[in-house]
Amino acid sequence: MDFSVMILAAGAGTRMRSSKPKVLHLLCGKPMIFYIVREALAVSGDVHIVLYHQREMIQSYLQECLKSGELKGNLTFHIQNHRDFPGTGGAFFESGGDLGSGGKKIIDFAYPRVVVLNGDTPLITKKSIEKLAKSSLQDTSDCSAKNASAKAATKITISTMRLENPQGYGRIIFEGESINAIVEEKDCTKEQKLLNIVNAGIYAFDREILSEFCPKISNDNAQKEFYLTDVIALARKSGVRIGAFEGCRDEFMGVNTKNELAKAEEKKLEIFRNEAMKNGVIMHLPSSIYIEEGVEFEGECELENGVVIKGKCLIKDSIIKSHSVVESSKIISSDIGPFAHIRPKSVIDSTHIGNFVETKAADLRGVKAGHLSYLGDCEIGRGSNVGAGVITCNYDGKAKHKTRVGENVFIGSDTQLVAPVNVESSVLIAAGSTITNDIKSGDLAISRVKQINKAGFFKRFFGDK
Repeated sequence: MDFSVMILAAGAGTRMRSSKPKVLHLLCGKPMIFYIVREALAVSGDVHIVLYHQREMIQSYLQECLKSGELKGNLTFHIQNHRDFPGTGGAFFESGGDLGSGGKKIIDFAYPRVVVLNGDTPLITKKSIEKLAKSSLQDTSDCSAKNASAKAATKITISTMRLENPQGYGRIIFEGESINAIVEEKDCTKEQKLLNIVNAGIYAFDREILSEFCPKISNDNAQKEFYLTDVIALARKSGVRIGAFEGCRDEFMGVNTKNELAKAEEKKLEIFRNEAMKNGVIMHLPSSIYIEEGVEFEGECELENGVVIKGKCLIKDSIIKSHSVVESSKIISSDIGPFAHIRPKSVIDSTHIGNFVETKAADLRGVKAGHLSYLGDCEIGRGSNVGAGVITCNYDGKAKHKTRVGENVFIGSDTQLVAPVNVESSVLIAAGSTITNDIKSGDLAISRVKQINKAGFFKRFFGDK
């Protein structure tokens, strides 16, 4: 079944208390809006998004994702005429309408069924979007629908949730077994605020319903806004059948505050962790492990407690030990940590990285770096050993420079490799050396100030102790 998708992302998001657009707040490494758009594009060839507040930032981000291939599909952008038509209902009016004569031109959708999503529901899945789109054609009882006996087609389907604390959500008003209306909390009476069946904010409309009833809604309410929910009331009064779709509460979870953002992120993390363990990853104390969108696991992997894996990473046949951080890197057949920091663009293959070792843009293959080292912008060959306290001095205050180390090189403790510098294979570097020149294969490099021992100096300096 082909259907259109409309994503509402024009709101100011004031409850987030941030200068950043609400839908660009990160959840497991990606802005909330990324997840909604990705799921929508996966099931629909006609996806629209309506923006207004801070629209340039949101549109720029999504266009960059489309350009890079992170998001695949066609996304149509609309800028809401917030001055004349504020509110969720106003989002459906084309900004180019004949406003002077009161004209309300509705956005043109390609397909006869339209699913309406909110930009702040990052846990929604393509499966639920498809189910909602098809809900007009099937019995909705398998979704625990309020109107469970309905087998006839419905022109409007509303997603619902039952909440112990419904604060912040619009209340579903029933008339018998049918939905009569949705009342936004700001406009609820005291009695209506006691209702716990709420609007999840996700709908499916027949396109003809939007075309017929959207132009008829008004902003005669406390907030002076055009509500999409008023379409429900008008359609109901005209005898239109309205169905309910009670889906997964977590998927319909809206994010309006930083507390809700944290809760949504924990839900998303639980999904990531469960999927990884299902595919064979061993996790010790899973609740303490943080994994972002874009992390891939292959083969047999093991993560100890407190591990953080961020960005686009590949972890293959490796163990990441306690409290290590891996960012946008590849870890293959290696053991990392504990307390290691693998920064972006590192490739670690068949390598031991010990505690308090930091890498950045490092290509290490068959290397041992046991402790207390910084290896940045470097290549180190197979069989090489990096002693404690070794540092690649890669930045001269203006630019980064490369350190290249060949195979079977022994780098003594507390060595500084001042880039740019090339160390060929089979080299021995003495501990405590500062290397500023290239070293040829087979050489020993030593760079130290000569040690001088002054006999009896302790007593002359401190006296009798």
